[in-house]
Amino acid sequence: MICALAPNAAILIFGRIVSGLGAAFEVPMSLVLLTLAYPDSRERAHALGVWASCNALAFIIGPMLGGWLVDTIGWRSIFYVILPVCGAAIVLTYTAINESAEPKGRQLDLPGQVLAVIGLSAFAFAVIEAPHWRWTSPLIMAIAGIAVTALLLFVWVEARTTGPLLPLEFLRQRVFSATLAVAGLMTFGMYALLFIMPLYFQVTRGATPLMAGLELLPLPVSFFVLSQLVGHLTNRMGPRVIMTTGMTFMGAGAMALACVGESTNLLLVELALSVVGIGLGLNTAPVNGVAVAALPPERSGTASGVLNTARMVGATLGVAILGAIFAAHAGQNVIAASGFMSGLRAALIGSGIAELTGAAIALAFIQRDSLHAKK
Repeated sequence: MICALAPNAAILIFGRIVSGLGAAFEVPMSLVLLTLAYPDSRERAHALGVWASCNALAFIIGPMLGGWLVDTIGWRSIFYVILPVCGAAIVLTYTAINESAEPKGRQLDLPGQVLAVIGLSAFAFAVIEAPHWRWTSPLIMAIAGIAVTALLLFVWVEARTTGPLLPLEFLRQRVFSATLAVAGLMTFGMYALLFIMPLYFQVTRGATPLMAGLELLPLPVSFFVLSQLVGHLTNRMGPRVIMTTGMTFMGAGAMALACVGESTNLLLVELALSVVGIGLGLNTAPVNGVAVAALPPERSGTASGVLNTARMVGATLGVAILGAIFAAHAGQNVIAASGFMSGLRAALIGSGIAELTGAAIALAFIQRDSLHAKK
C-alpha cells in the first residue's frame, strides 16, 4: 500500500523495505513448515519441488500481469494487485497452520542484525555507486571501509554471543556451508540475468513491457515443469547430481545469452532462457532440502533463515556487482547507450561464471545422502 500511494522515490523505496521485512518473516518460515509437515526426507523432497514450482508460477504470472498492468493502468497498479493476495495468505495462515514455535534458548541478536545490515548495505551501495563516483573517491572508500569493518565486527560478535543470528559452528559443517555458497551463487547470477534480459528485449528489440514479460516465459515455464519432477529425480539420483546439473545448466544458459546480438533469432534466445529455467528448476528444491537436513531438526528455522539470507545476499550482490559491470559499458542511461550489448555480454559472462562455480562446489561437497543426514 505504501508503494502504491508513494508520492516520490524515497517513499517508494521505504515501502519496498517494509515489503522486504515481510518477506524475511514469511519465506524462511514456509520452509520450516514443510520440514515439520513432512519429516520423511523422501516425501519432503516432493513437497519442496511443489514449493519451488510456486516460485516458478510467480515468475510466470508476475512479468505478464505486471507488464499488462503497467501498459494499461500504470505502475501503481502492480502494488494494488498484491493486496488481495496478501489478504488471502493471512486468512490461510490463521485457518490452516498450527503454531510450532520453540522459544526456549532463542533470543534476538540485535547487534548481529544491525552489523549484518550495515555491512551488506554499505557493500552494495559502494559497488553500485562506484562507477558514478569513481572507486578511488573518498566517499566510496569510506563506505567500503564501513562495510569491511561492520562485517568483521559481525563475525567477532557472533563468536561471542549466546544464541547468535549466525551460529558460526554451523559453518564448520561442509555440506551446510557448501549449500549456502551454491544458493548465493545461484541467485548472484540469476537475479542479474533477470535484471538485464527485460532491458535487452525492450531496448534492443523494441518490446513493450508486456511483450518483454511474454518473451521471458520460457524460463519460468521450464522452471515450473522441472520443479514438478525434481523430487522424484532427487530421491532417485541424490542431490549432488541434481544440484551440479542444475547449476551447470544455469551457467551454460547464461553463457549462451551472453552471445546474443541485436538481431539474433528469437528462438535461440528463448532456447537459452529455457536452459536457464531447467537449471533453476533442478537446483531450487534440493538446495533448500539439503540446507535444512544438514542441521538438527530443532534448528530447521535457523537453517532456512540463513539459507534465505544467503540467497538474498547473492541476489543483492549479483545485481550490484554485475549491474555495475553492465553500467560501466552501457552507461547510466541504458536506453540511449551505444555500449548496451557489450555491457550485457560482460555481465552475463559473470553470471555464467558464478553458476558454473556453484556447480563445482556442489560436485565437490554435496553427497548423495545429504538430504538424509541430520548432524
